[in-house]
Amino acid sequence: MSDNKKTYDTIFDLLEKHDDWMKNTINLIASENVSSPGVRSAIVSDFRDRYAEGWPGERVYAGCKFIDEVEIICMNLAKELYKAEFADVRPISGVVANLMMYSAAMEPGERMMALSIAHGGHISHARANLGGTAGQIRGHKVQNWVFNDEEFNIDVDASLARIRTLQEKGDEIKFLLFGGSVFPFPHPVKEFREIADEFDMTIGYDSAHVSGLIASGRFQDPLREGADMVTLSTHKTLFGPQRGCVLSRNEFAEKIKRAAFPGMMSNHHLNTMAGLAVAFTEIMEFGKEYADQVIKNSKALAQSLYERGFKVIAEHKGFTESHTILVDITETPLQHGNVVEETLEDANIIINRNLLPWDKKRGRDYKTPGGIRLGSSECTRLGFKESEMDAVAEFITRVVMKEDDVKKVAADVSEFKKDYQKVHYAFDTETDAYAHLRFR
Repeated sequence: MSDNKKTYDTIFDLLEKHDDWMKNTINLIASENVSSPGVRSAIVSDFRDRYAEGWPGERVYAGCKFIDEVEIICMNLAKELYKAEFADVRPISGVVANLMMYSAAMEPGERMMALSIAHGGHISHARANLGGTAGQIRGHKVQNWVFNDEEFNIDVDASLARIRTLQEKGDEIKFLLFGGSVFPFPHPVKEFREIADEFDMTIGYDSAHVSGLIASGRFQDPLREGADMVTLSTHKTLFGPQRGCVLSRNEFAEKIKRAAFPGMMSNHHLNTMAGLAVAFTEIMEFGKEYADQVIKNSKALAQSLYERGFKVIAEHKGFTESHTILVDITETPLQHGNVVEETLEDANIIINRNLLPWDKKRGRDYKTPGGIRLGSSECTRLGFKESEMDAVAEFITRVVMKEDDVKKVAADVSEFKKDYQKVHYAFDTETDAYAHLRFR
């Protein structure tokens, strides 16, 4: 056997090991979900090998007649789901979607408002010195919203005052961005529409984490509340393949289209575009039921952890109105988010460490933060309900609070997970969620 064939076999061995491991884990990563058999089938179609530069009907490449039809269906479904005048489904990720939005809203170097990372903002919203997409790639000067730590949301009055102060100093704000990667409560979009009109600002909303909840009418409706543009990630609470989308009013359509091609992309991964179209049909059919259970499950997990002694953020507000909860673990035996993340992984529970708003003042950083972020999206897709979330809380408690043997907990998690191997809220559900599929 040649060395190349050995490496070839090793790659597939690792892929199979990963798939087998996922069967045995409880995944609480808020930015992940599990695709349906229908979405997976679309992804492995011949679309994966084709090119379709440009807009449907205006392609640079031939051979796109069926690709165009699927993409038009995908766009129309996006417009229907979000009641949007315009939708561009070509972004291959949420970050690319944000770059397209920035391109349509601002000239390079202009100033914007966004959440800081410590307050839940995403790296694609951040300034250059942090390596953020907005600052590093387009040179935008990023000012941060004033944040209310207790309410875990933007402080409206203080932020309005900050905007006026900046305008008076000549530090003109051109773009107001809402949304984040820790997003338990709706953001106050409509409260800023008046000042945006006064100073000719554009309002954007990054719905990456909550796009499935918004599509199902279970979070907020940013386009009706005053947003000019909304970006999506399509693989969190919206259970499609990993890519993005930009929604807007018609007046921004041409700028967005030009930002996509030739600006950001040549080909735009046509197989995952087809997978997104499939996911849109699933969210239209099953989304309301799914979103309701996602929110019930995140609240149940938060409550169960709280009752077991965890310091779950925003208890006085019901912990969350989305799929995400944030937990301060500094008073637990493990103390550090990275230690909790690594230890839970050994116990077959997948979570991520997360900065808390006050971490930097206490000398912590993203490597050793004081918090963890948990999400209910994937568990819900596998059929978990409130009682299962209570069981999940007990597994976490055994590891983090009681410091049980992680190998014993891992075995118990694996046994528990055996009954949750099918995708729910989908048309096709026969193939197991983590079945390893190999073409030969």
